Amino acid sequence: MPDRLNSLDASFLYLEEATTPMHVGSVMVFDPPSDGFDYDRLVQLISTRIAFVPRYRQRVRQIPGRLANPVWVDDENFDVTYHVRRSALPKPGSDEQLQEFVARIQPRALDRNRPLWEVYLVEGLAQGRFAIVTKSHQALVDGINAVDIAHVIVDGDPAAEGLVTDTWRPSREPSDVELLTGALVDVVRRPSEVIENIRGGIVDVKAVGSRALSAVGDVVSTLARTAARPAPQSPLNATVGEARRYVMIGTDLKDYRKVRTQLTRGNYADDVTINDVVLATIAGAFRSWLLTRGEAVHPGTTVRAMVPISVYDDNGGHVGSRLTASFVDLPVGEPGPSMRLHQIAFAMRQQMEGGQAVGAESLAGLAGFAPPTLHSLGARLGSAVSRRLFNVVITNVPGPQHTLYAGDARMLSTYPVMPLARGQALSIGLTSYDGGVYYGLNADRDSMPDIDVLGQSIVDSLGELLESHRSKR
Repeated sequence: MPDRLNSLDASFLYLEEATTPMHVGSVMVFDPPSDGFDYDRLVQLISTRIAFVPRYRQRVRQIPGRLANPVWVDDENFDVTYHVRRSALPKPGSDEQLQEFVARIQPRALDRNRPLWEVYLVEGLAQGRFAIVTKSHQALVDGINAVDIAHVIVDGDPAAEGLVTDTWRPSREPSDVELLTGALVDVVRRPSEVIENIRGGIVDVKAVGSRALSAVGDVVSTLARTAARPAPQSPLNATVGEARRYVMIGTDLKDYRKVRTQLTRGNYADDVTINDVVLATIAGAFRSWLLTRGEAVHPGTTVRAMVPISVYDDNGGHVGSRLTASFVDLPVGEPGPSMRLHQIAFAMRQQMEGGQAVGAESLAGLAGFAPPTLHSLGARLGSAVSRRLFNVVITNVPGPQHTLYAGDARMLSTYPVMPLARGQALSIGLTSYDGGVYYGLNADRDSMPDIDVLGQSIVDSLGELLESHRSKR
């Protein structure tokens, strides 16, 4: 029988709305090889790579009567050219034009009648560059049967483009009777789960809601120990529409290391991480952004972030195999950049040492954790509650510190595109790659027309931290 979606994966399908599409994306910018890189080459590359990930040639099939969760079935009419698309910017295309392209195509829902992914080749960038923009549904990316499509495209070896023998043939799609028979078999194996599914047409939503409520219990207890109050009022929380704005910001990893080295001398120097420096940079950016808006900023002003913790060593390498999500009040009211860093580092260390951080497993029901991403979109109930728990999600996923390639085209930079949850006007994703730290700011178009100001504020905030480091010499 076909593989059945688990309840969490199915929830991404059941609870998707026009204003909150449940897919993640990336924007990868490349330098073409001497012999060029075109659409046919990308199609061939992806066709070769997905031979190792069969899920990318499967689509979701609902069970009649919703007696069980949907199943994955082979797409008998799979057409890779439907999923790999070609676009171009007017030469010489600017980064601003690329950002606008991403903002327009990312909110569009994926076709439920086909495998849940898309890739765009965007040509015409200045200096001969091109971009590959990806979209992968959260129901698809479970980290076991399928990784994000961006990870399928790139490789550390430019010679890895070689052809493989693809012997894939689609299995016959099961009939409704066969799907119902499979659901009845599951009744015997997991009767309680199926009984819950039969109770009304939206019981899967209820099941997800109960899991989210359990996760919320863990989160609320965490907040009770760390903050003892709901998230502060913020322009970052607003009614989200269907349109988006997107901004890409590139910075140097060496700058974060420099700040960490020079500003963290003392008894707790080893406890300050690159992630703390990143959060201090974002806190300073929020401060500047709020001031440009004319918002009241006083010494106690904070922005509460939900942060998956990624630990780095001095070489920028990732330490440990588990992400842990934590809640931190970013001290945007603090005018001193070095003091912001020390306050954030202390808050993060306090949560970790006190066992107050919420593990990824607990958070999954609330925020929709699906490797390699953690974002604040899971269940309707979880999203509604989350507006009271935090103002913004900041995901910091470490990438390799060596060059990656699509075929023999060198990847210059990569920017995440994280989805928005209900009531969350902004999501921030960042990835470290080959000596750089790359931010992707995804925002509601109406609520945040000044997202470019926030992007520039990130650059300025990092500069403030560097100046603090120089003044302490």
